Amino acid sequence: MSTTIFEKGTAGKSGSFIPANDCPVEDLGFAHPRVGEIGLPRIGEQDLIRHYVELASMNYHIDKGMYPLGSCTMKYNPVINEEVARLDGFTGLHPLQLEEDVQGALELICELESDLCEICGMNAFSLQPVAGAHGELTGMMIARNWFRRRGEKRKIVLVPDSAHGTNPASVVICGFTPKTIPSNDAGLIDPDVLERESGGDTAVLMLTLPNTLGLFEKDIERIIRIVHDAGALVYMDGANMNALLGIVRPGSIGVDIMHVNLHKTCSTPPGGGGPGSGPGGVREHLAGLLPVPRIVKENGRFFLKEDIEESIGRVHPWFGNFNVLVKAYAYIKALGGEGLREVSENSIINANYLMKKVAVDYDIKYPGRCMHEFVASGRNLKKFGVKTVDVAKRLLDYGLHAPTVYFPLIVEEALMIEPVETEKKESLDHFADVMAVIAKEAEENPEILHEAPVTTPVRRLDEASAARSPELCWPGGECMPGED
Repeated sequence: MSTTIFEKGTAGKSGSFIPANDCPVEDLGFAHPRVGEIGLPRIGEQDLIRHYVELASMNYHIDKGMYPLGSCTMKYNPVINEEVARLDGFTGLHPLQLEEDVQGALELICELESDLCEICGMNAFSLQPVAGAHGELTGMMIARNWFRRRGEKRKIVLVPDSAHGTNPASVVICGFTPKTIPSNDAGLIDPDVLERESGGDTAVLMLTLPNTLGLFEKDIERIIRIVHDAGALVYMDGANMNALLGIVRPGSIGVDIMHVNLHKTCSTPPGGGGPGSGPGGVREHLAGLLPVPRIVKENGRFFLKEDIEESIGRVHPWFGNFNVLVKAYAYIKALGGEGLREVSENSIINANYLMKKVAVDYDIKYPGRCMHEFVASGRNLKKFGVKTVDVAKRLLDYGLHAPTVYFPLIVEEALMIEPVETEKKESLDHFADVMAVIAKEAEENPEILHEAPVTTPVRRLDEASAARSPELCWPGGECMPGED
């Protein structure tokens, strides 16, 4: 295990050589001037560089190996898109600059909105939301204001149990009441159940498409018709658009509101907590409710329009995470329509190929054709005393990142796997082979799975205790125990 930079530090060492100050010493007027050391490590520049290179080599990242995280779409993204986003003309901008000084940036935003409308079949998009959950929240705010303006006091938002976990939170924040719709035996929405649950108090059906099981709702036309007949809106969580590009246009099948995770679908990986982008799109009858400012083009110039009476207002201080928008723009323009469709086709092919291989050793609760991801289960290993968490930890010993585990909740001992379109067949075969080895270990030597990981810099942690009773320590200082 690597030692900390404080442990490597030695008195008398320094990472810089600064000439002696030959200027007069002046009193800067500080009430409490610093006296003595401030606790920085004493380390030479070369050792400093080596320390951080060593730490970097311990980190797992997409350039090092496959990230089969279901629902996250951690794929390889072209480095050229990063280079484009770092051009001085983009990074040197300030959000308070005058409109006439940022015409290129406004044009890029306007054109990206137009591209997303074409891809998704929507009439208008706002690029302000900076995450998927932020896009959901924006969509629910639009729905709330839509019914308020119509004088309708609808309160219920129907949320399938196969939806993304953040959906109910977005519903509650906007003053609605979530109501769960159970999946049928195929892992899909039962239209008959939906029809019974829909009524005059129903505001929205909040649909994840494909759902978190990686399944497309085969009765989508009837589902949308039922909701619209009840006078409600259809919201689509578009975090899984990686499976629909060039194949399904949500607006064309009747979706009223949606969001897209550009940081999953169009170039920016979501690792490390951001930055993200969750643009919200609507059909024509809801366009006036989108956040302001809206970018409009008049006489060849781009302007920011604030005075839109119906608008829900701002949902972000500026215009979204602009660098993410630049990367998404570059991604879409480089691939074009045919290329975007190939993205989804390859994603679907990879997921179905890997599912068939993994199904040899693990349960698949909802077998059949999946879309971009699938959910396996380690429940068949429980007879050996092995759980899904053991499988996930053992994967680390084989140099692989674990998939999403224990979600969705409707699958016991869930392993949610998304191979994404950028992984080659050899990577999928290797992952499946390791999963098979682990299943055999579970039967023949389960104790090794209970101890895993054994080769990583940090062994298995007690996540529950760490979350409930953390111990916060400072170099050379005392630890502060956490409280339950």
